[in-house]
Amino acid sequence: MLVRLLYVSRAVEPDSTDAIQAILSAARQHNLHNGITGILCYGGGVFVQAIEGGRSAVNRLYNHIIEDPRHKDVELLHYEEITERRFGGWTMGQVNLSKLNTSIVLKYSEKPEFDPYSVSGKVSLALLEELMATASIIGRA
Repeated sequence: MLVRLLYVSRAVEPDSTDAIQAILSAARQHNLHNGITGILCYGGGVFVQAIEGGRSAVNRLYNHIIEDPRHKDVELLHYEEITERRFGGWTMGQVNLSKLNTSIVLKYSEKPEFDPYSVSGKVSLALLEELMATASIIGRA
């Protein structure tokens, strides 16, 4: 059974490019071998990640993220059973939230800065889908 999980967290070290690259590298390697796809958005010290795959694999990964010392304030935004993947082309795509087009952000947010802690999971997921449709996601693997 396939599921999609969306969470938000804060980086313990918000300005650490090395930590972000380490997370992406580890995710791409782990996800490929575990049938997990998704995207990781990062900006302003905040991670938003959509993870898709088998229920057990996704749940194990989310529990690992909760325990990961590089994350804090981890909150589940959305969890659902799915019939097909939306982010199947990425073992872990990447989006820089701090470089989003203001008009796209204002479509989903009250302010020009996107704050996933203040919007619903469905809104965050809709933004990710728009980013995918506008080719804003990099790191296709």
